[in-house]
Amino acid sequence: MWRPGLFGFGLWVRRVMSWCVLEPRPPGKRWLVAGLGNPGMPGTRHSVGMAVLGQLARRLGVAESWARDRRCAADFALASLGDAQVVLLRPRRLMNANGRSVALAAELFGLTAEEVYLVHDELDKPLGKLVLKLGGSARGHNGVRSCISCLNSSAMPRLRVGIGRPPHPDAVQAHVLGCFSPAEQELLPPLLERATDLLLDHIRERSQGRPMLDP
Repeated sequence: MWRPGLFGFGLWVRRVMSWCVLEPRPPGKRWLVAGLGNPGMPGTRHSVGMAVLGQLARRLGVAESWARDRRCAADFALASLGDAQVVLLRPRRLMNANGRSVALAAELFGLTAEEVYLVHDELDKPLGKLVLKLGGSARGHNGVRSCISCLNSSAMPRLRVGIGRPPHPDAVQAHVLGCFSPAEQELLPPLLERATDLLLDHIRERSQGRPMLDP
């Protein structure tokens, strides 16, 4: 069934693609990388996925190329990686509803769940630990749970960025929503670099048709 709003947004996406670096589109694979987090809360542990996405945008040379669409409630930046196209997605919905933006973007760009990368914080890993997981459960993460529900799949690759778990359960919410301490902030630049390297290496390998297992 034709939906005017979605059709109009599809036209917008095509315009953005012509404005950005991919005109014409390279003849390779297309991937979407979504940095999960809460809009307007930079520097918090829960939004570290968005910090990784920002570093990825800088590495790919599209940090100044974000385009916003209110209907999708997200910002896009488009980049090339060899013959592949990479769509960077920064949801503007709260973490618990990030999946709505991710699922709509996947539909518009013609992507399957396996072609959508989620980057998010991980309580059960210490700060500085990175794990790239291929599919699986949400493990209690509400943003991932929202993506699984909206995409109707759990097959998305996830880059889990450790933020550490506080010793007392009552402190979890404040820890997650709080900002990194000064000592932790010193660890962030190399962490964001390593996270970006891991994502780019993984996308390159898959773009070349090599099957990838969990690292």
